Parts: sequence; C-alpha cells; structure tokens
Amino acid sequence: MNDRISKTDEEWRAQLGDEAYRVARKKGTERAFTGEYYDEKAPGMYVCRCCGEPLFDAEHKFDSGTGWPSFYQPVEKGAVAMEVDDSLGMRRTEVLCAKCDAHLGHVFPDGPRPTGERYCINSISLKLERK
Repeated sequence: MNDRISKTDEEWRAQLGDEAYRVARKKGTERAFTGEYYDEKAPGMYVCRCCGEPLFDAEHKFDSGTGWPSFYQPVEKGAVAMEVDDSLGMRRTEVLCAKCDAHLGHVFPDGPRPTGERYCINSISLKLERK
C-alpha cells in the first residue's frame, strides 16, 4: 500500500460530490438495491472512489441478496482497515480504506467459503476498473 492520503472536508466534498461525501467521508449508507454495483457481474478491480487504491477483485464478489455489493475477501489483507462500530444500537465491524480512511461498509461473519466473511460495501464508495 502507498502512503496514506489526508484531505480537508472541503477538499473531499469538492472531489466527491454530496452523496459520495456523505457515505464515504461521513459514514453514511446508500439505500439497498440502488447502488451502481450491487448487481454488477463484469470482471475487474474495485478501487476506492476517494483515492483509487485497489480494494476488491470482482472474482471475489458474490450475490448476498442484501442489495449491496458483497465480497468474501479484500484484494489483499492490508487494503482495508477495520473499526468497531457501535452505532444504530448494535455492534458491527466497519470496513475502511486503509489508505484514506474512506467508509466502505461493514463485514459480517455470514459469507461463503473460503473465508466465511461478507464484506457488504456501498457502491458509491467504489469505482470499478473493468478488465
């Protein structure tokens, strides 16, 4: 992973626009079944919308039925960071871009083999670089 990226809120908002800023920088969530990639099947690499860091390979994507893009593992172990999220009256594990701290979504222990994990990620936090 390359050096970490840090910008002011004003710089992020100008780069991302209102909705991507709300989700990626302010820990929001897009509505289920509305994101650009929840049903995407094309091969490629999903990168962070904020900084372009590779996060998830399309080969690791699966249909979880949740309405958000779901992956069973990141492209490499250090690509994402995890934090405890106690918001909404429940304990979850938040997934962040390890390079720029963008909020990506959450990871749950109910995914398919081989990892048993489900990285439930907001489409708007990603960009697909098609193969």
